[in-house]
Amino acid sequence: MTHYIYLVRHGEHQDAEHGLVDGPLSPRGRRQAALIADRLSGVPFDAVWHSPLMRAAQTASAVADRMPSLSPQPSALLFDCVPTGMTEETPAVFEPFFGSVTEAEIEAGSAQMEDAVSEFLVRKSGEVHELLITHNFVISWFVREVLQAPAWRWMTLNQANCGLTVLAQRKGRPWALVSHNDLAHLPFELRTGLPEAPPV
Repeated sequence: MTHYIYLVRHGEHQDAEHGLVDGPLSPRGRRQAALIADRLSGVPFDAVWHSPLMRAAQTASAVADRMPSLSPQPSALLFDCVPTGMTEETPAVFEPFFGSVTEAEIEAGSAQMEDAVSEFLVRKSGEVHELLITHNFVISWFVREVLQAPAWRWMTLNQANCGLTVLAQRKGRPWALVSHNDLAHLPFELRTGLPEAPPV
């Protein structure tokens, strides 16, 4: 018996180009959401959780439209956040990123992700399938946690809009990374949100 966690980054939102915090899905984001919903339609989900932000909630709605038996639930533990600040190990190239991030935001993000790991990366009995629709940095932190990588490594793990990452834990074994940022369901023109464009 295996516990699976499916991590999906929300679809592209309309205000992404303008630097705004949140907004509805763009037309391209709605297409991304529909395609990830199709991709996941055969999974027998036990629960679907999403960030309360609009772009994640609307992505979750697209999944529910495809699988009407599901009732996605918001979780404040899946909000967009910054999990850490600069550490002694963090390469200096990342320093400019933290210029606009406050200590309070970092403290809140660190506490949130500690709680999120305690809430979601906990083995449940039986065969379990859970879907978490959230944000790039949150998924990065979960992957870093499973790999037991240094804290700063979350900054090197990026997910495209509606990319699929799967974690799994079999009884008596540690969590494993099954797949990361799988984009097979998205045509090339819908692969958005990465710092660098992925290869064809």
